[in-house]
Amino acid sequence: MKTIYIFLAEGFEEIEAITPLDLLRRVDIDAKFVSIGDSLQVKGAHNVVYTADIMFDDACKTMADGIILPGGLPGTSNLLAHNGLCDLIREYHKAQKPIAAICAAPMILGELGLLAEKTATIYPGMESNLIGAKPSTEAVCVDGNIITSRAPGTSTLFALKLAEIFAGKEAAENLKADIVYQI
Repeated sequence: MKTIYIFLAEGFEEIEAITPLDLLRRVDIDAKFVSIGDSLQVKGAHNVVYTADIMFDDACKTMADGIILPGGLPGTSNLLAHNGLCDLIREYHKAQKPIAAICAAPMILGELGLLAEKTATIYPGMESNLIGAKPSTEAVCVDGNIITSRAPGTSTLFALKLAEIFAGKEAAENLKADIVYQI
């Protein structure tokens, strides 16, 4: 079974974390919330408190099959300020493991210099934070091991693309049917 870590920092955008967690678990991916704070309890941008599955130090013990960075502010800024997480993101990139970021979170990848010559998307108006990237207005962009998405409203498309990447096209199509996803 594949394992995916979804990193949570105070102020994360809830739908951008919950939707991938839920949909990936539906296709038998071991998606886990990882707290980068000092507690398993993490408050989202809309004051909803979630309980992470594991702490950051535990997530560093084993490399997962991929990582997800939800956006939101100040969640994205808090993720970027965590030196250990930034080092871990660089390790995943070096190993060519999938790194997914949504909404404001692609700015983390830009700041870390991981978007050079990549096509990427970000929350409208934040394109200057895609340092080195070819900005796109697509809902979801996949370029190599980098997966980016625009905003809370693209969370389901983002999660379905991640289901396809980690569980396969057939599993993603079955998931779309199961959740009665309609465009």
